[in-house]
Amino acid sequence: MDLFTDDVMYKALVEKDSSFEGLFFAAVKTTGIFCRPTCRARKPKKKNVQFFRSAKDSLAHGYRPCKICRPLEYPDTTPGYISEILEEISGDPSIRLKEQDLRDRGIEPNTIRRWFRKHHGMTFHAYQRMIRINTAFKKIRNGERVTTAAIESGYESLSGFQDSFKSVFGVSPSDGREKLVMDLTRLETPLGPMFAAATAEGICLLEFTDRKMLETGFKDLSKRLNATIVQGENELFDQLNEELKEYFEGIRKEFTVPIFTPGTSFQQQVWHQLRDIPYGETVSYKEQAAAIGKPEAVRAVANANGMNRIAIVIPCHRVIGADGQLTGYGGGLWRKKYLLDLERKSRL
Repeated sequence: MDLFTDDVMYKALVEKDSSFEGLFFAAVKTTGIFCRPTCRARKPKKKNVQFFRSAKDSLAHGYRPCKICRPLEYPDTTPGYISEILEEISGDPSIRLKEQDLRDRGIEPNTIRRWFRKHHGMTFHAYQRMIRINTAFKKIRNGERVTTAAIESGYESLSGFQDSFKSVFGVSPSDGREKLVMDLTRLETPLGPMFAAATAEGICLLEFTDRKMLETGFKDLSKRLNATIVQGENELFDQLNEELKEYFEGIRKEFTVPIFTPGTSFQQQVWHQLRDIPYGETVSYKEQAAAIGKPEAVRAVANANGMNRIAIVIPCHRVIGADGQLTGYGGGLWRKKYLLDLERKSRL
């Protein structure tokens, strides 16, 4: 089905279909305003709508961005007041913002609680605890005494710190130096937010937050590495975020951020070959199987592609069906089409 006929896009606009986020923008001729597909504003008649593939094109035709859906922002972008709080916590994990502290800043605790549950799968206070415990863990791994690490990370009680540490990592703080932790963060992209996880070796996960079976993927990776996944900072996240921005701007053709991909030798072979597919080009599963010297293993190659945990950087979106159709992408075929169109356009 052609995803971009006016009929399909108007239906998506009326139904506020989030699967079309980032694929088109609807401009209303009678108001001079353009919106994203999920805008809550009253829907115009079809004859009054003009569709564009980008916000830039909408602006170039004289339309103004809608103040309700804010089409110039990324989907599910972090509100400014929450971004400020995240930066504050990142700069000083020992800070403990309580509900009254939030109210003093004009922030309704229930609002921020719902946002964190939706986007991080935990409450705001749980998020703060994870940041503190991760910070303490790294201090211990770097050789600091347990007591010093606990106090510097904001813990007032050593026994409380020990209990929290053991509940998260399954071992006592004194045994924590042997434990492996994957840092977890949330990144924003034009196609929606993504979760990224990393160890000291490299980025080991990059997935859209709405991908099906994401929780299963987390558990599998944690089991393979015998590691605990905890919200926290990692020096590789800044590099990854910057390279993703450059990629979506059509500037970056290759990623240089270190990656870490535990898996079978066959999976490693398949994932390595994926990175050899040139930017802006596609291959079939059959061609990919032949490229690794196993032309009979088409189905196994497809399964290995499906197990890829690092979207975009390991470009499984560049593999299509033998008949040229888009198939098999965990982030959704609409995202696969967007990525391929972006790369083809940027090559010109």
